[in-house]
Amino acid sequence: MELSGRAVPPPFVRLAAHEVRWRLLSELAHGDLRVRELVALVGEPQNLVSYHLRLLRSAGLVTARRSSFDGRDSYYHLDLERCADALAAAGAALHPALRLSPAETAGTAETPGAAGVSAGAPAVLFLCTGNSARSPVAEALLRHRTGGRAEVTSAGSHPKDRLHPHAVRVLRRRYDIDVADRRPRGLDTLTGRRFDYVISLCDKVREVCPDFGGHPRRLHWSIPDPAADQDGYPAFDRTAAEIDTRVRHLQPVLFPVPRQEVRP
Repeated sequence: MELSGRAVPPPFVRLAAHEVRWRLLSELAHGDLRVRELVALVGEPQNLVSYHLRLLRSAGLVTARRSSFDGRDSYYHLDLERCADALAAAGAALHPALRLSPAETAGTAETPGAAGVSAGAPAVLFLCTGNSARSPVAEALLRHRTGGRAEVTSAGSHPKDRLHPHAVRVLRRRYDIDVADRRPRGLDTLTGRRFDYVISLCDKVREVCPDFGGHPRRLHWSIPDPAADQDGYPAFDRTAAEIDTRVRHLQPVLFPVPRQEVRP
């Protein structure tokens, strides 16, 4: 990219190069957070954090959603897909040899394998209120994509009597996954269980999530309840697609690739 005969960095590089914005991006890369949480994590005044969040939102890298627990609050979410595209474009702008596909930048999905959890697999718990839509969809998708390399469970703070029919339908139609026999489970059934990751998909359940032994890593995905959307099945289709994107980006976190030593 050139301006008046001089090469200038791509927009993503100019945005991400600012120290505060890079720290915000780094924190949001792990999960969705509120402004006051970002203020505490980056150690900067709220007005400054809000200013830089506005710039990141204007660039389409960050989005915001009203909290379903407290409508006065918003959760900020980093669009990792858009970041992958921007990183790929930045590499190509520097030199054609550095051109990366978004898939290479974001990490590729694991091929589903045989059933059965391997020894030493990371244990992941997904939570929402009713355990009838969001968390069982996340459970099914992560189990499907990792092919038994992760021990995956889901539960709800107030479990419903059955999975929502649209959740069953969207998993079967989009991903060829059958969960028709699955029944919601409550958090009280997990007493004594240890997890490596506890991921809440509901703003309400995040506030009541109990402590688990072993100090699991806590992440939050602020995803609206599709059952509360008057759009019906299309809302579940959109929700499943969003969860699947997040699950794909979770996989390199669960199964990090060892860094290769750079030899002189």
